[in-house]
Amino acid sequence: MVSISTPKSAGKDFQFKFTDPVVQNNAALIKERLLAWCRAKTKEYENVQLDNFSTSWNNGLAFCALLHHFRPDAFDYHSLRKEERRKNFELAFTKADEVAGIAPLLDVEDMVIMQKPDWKCVFTYVQSIYRRFKDED
Repeated sequence: MVSISTPKSAGKDFQFKFTDPVVQNNAALIKERLLAWCRAKTKEYENVQLDNFSTSWNNGLAFCALLHHFRPDAFDYHSLRKEERRKNFELAFTKADEVAGIAPLLDVEDMVIMQKPDWKCVFTYVQSIYRRFKDED
């Protein structure tokens, strides 16, 4: 069951909250399984350590590594530097769209501004990568 929790003052943003413990546990399990899939696909890549769906993705290299795993001819991963965050995000999102048909759900500028990206946004985008490549490899 999903409940909608609203603040006391009307007009404020509302939150969705899982109240059924089974649903809540399944959501956590799905999140962990997706992160494990990403770890497995990027384990050989330098400067990528996936501990979460927020700060682990904040320099763009995890996105690049994940895409490079499936499309190694699309770009040279080893030429990328973690300090060049904007370049990494632009490359990952552009190439994902061009070579895999994955819509750029994240905004490069937003990702560059944030050191701690919203995990829900990153999770959603990574799900689209998973859906595209889950049957490959």
